[in-house]
Amino acid sequence: MDLIIGKGSTALITGASSGIGREFALQLAQRGCDLLIVARNIEALRALATHLQDRYQVLVMPVQADLADQQGPETIYRRVTAAGVTVDILINNAGFNVYGPLLQTDLLEETKMIAVNFTSLVALSKRFGADMAQRRRGAILNIGSTASFAPAPFASVYAATKAAVLSVSEALSEEFRGTGVTVTVLCPGPIATDFARRARMTNTKIFSGKLGSAEVVVRLGLAALQTGKGLVFTSLANRLQIFSMRFSPRQLIAKVGKTLLSPSS
Repeated sequence: MDLIIGKGSTALITGASSGIGREFALQLAQRGCDLLIVARNIEALRALATHLQDRYQVLVMPVQADLADQQGPETIYRRVTAAGVTVDILINNAGFNVYGPLLQTDLLEETKMIAVNFTSLVALSKRFGADMAQRRRGAILNIGSTASFAPAPFASVYAATKAAVLSVSEALSEEFRGTGVTVTVLCPGPIATDFARRARMTNTKIFSGKLGSAEVVVRLGLAALQTGKGLVFTSLANRLQIFSMRFSPRQLIAKVGKTLLSPSS
């Protein structure tokens, strides 16, 4: 594979202002990769861009966009193409969770979550993937989750979006075969970022134990991207957990998920 992750390549990262997305920006800049960083918070993007440009002497273009908006992905594509920038690597990282029982959660927020977690990912993969296929060179990295593989009571819609991310990523990987474009789906477990606080689920068992590191997750994701690997887990424990689900009744998996995701008393 002739993909260059470093000097001479440009990566577009959604959800780049914090968490895993910010870590992707840091590690790619360290390698000398130019960046397009996307988020709603333009001030955070500008601060990050200044930091990366000053420290690593790379080009960084902040792109403000709301991926919950139907026009968000098209806005990104138009701005990038108008600037004459070629995207070699697309990292669909943006995502969030709406936590709680389905009958009590906000439908509007869940609709936005579906748009951010999945719909925008499809739109951006379609737009930038077509350009990559025409050049016969490029890579797409989508952020899934261990929740991609199991029902998740109290995070049911979130888990459904991540299951959809896994499914579309594996299908696109096969569709793109022979075009010079690879598709990788990265499936971390709970990570020490601001994700749980924003979702108001820091008091759940799943976030009370030892959490994964964003630094390690991103390093593994970039290694997989470099080799064109299709599916990546970020720890042996996660791999074994997913493997065991293949032999467990779905109802049992849902019950275990309910225990892990229930708020502690």
